[in-house]
Amino acid sequence: MTQTVTISLYRFSGWRARAWALSMMARARGPLAHTPDIGFHKLCGAGRGHGFTPTINPAVIAILAVWPDATTARARTTDGIFARYAGNADEAWTVLLSPTSAKGLWSGQAPFTAQGPAPTGPLAALTRATIKPRILRRFWDRVPRISDMIGSDPDVTFKIGIGEVPMLHQVTFSVWPDQAAMDAFARTGPHADAIRAVRREGWFAEELYARFTVVSDHGTWGGRSPLSTLTKEAA
Repeated sequence: MTQTVTISLYRFSGWRARAWALSMMARARGPLAHTPDIGFHKLCGAGRGHGFTPTINPAVIAILAVWPDATTARARTTDGIFARYAGNADEAWTVLLSPTSAKGLWSGQAPFTAQGPAPTGPLAALTRATIKPRILRRFWDRVPRISDMIGSDPDVTFKIGIGEVPMLHQVTFSVWPDQAAMDAFARTGPHADAIRAVRREGWFAEELYARFTVVSDHGTWGGRSPLSTLTKEAA
């Protein structure tokens, strides 16, 4: 079996739908934990920026989950608590991923099992960090420039910032057409400066860096599949 990771995004409009989504931040944890075949999983809110961001977006909820294989992942993310979220949302999108590299911990666990060679085509990147409270001001003074930079990068296919605890626990997820495009962003400008500062000043109490092959998706985001541009580029 090949471990498959899913990221499911749900968009809610109107105060009733958003209130329901907010209440589910507590009530959905039990049903998620009891979903058949689910492994490591996290229920997250979202930020307004394109990466790490201190500003909450109440319209978006994200669920990250680990499954034993892609067939199971497809079935489970269209049923049960995932179907309840989709039924109450105005829009829902799930992307299936196969881990190719992973380094670090998330809540004291190593959730992703790297398998297979690095992707030669489209890939996804996930960075998760627990920020040390004593450096919050320095961190947030610097990071918004990175969020703006990735948002304006013409090569990034999709990007979003999510997290478990605002300000402290942050996740950035992005999809790129190839390794070269991602490397060009990561090795220049504010992002490269921030990576050096992380190492020099020890900003994070816990961190995780993972790369994935993009397997497939279902649903839409912004009225279409974010992966549709990858299909066009490959054609």
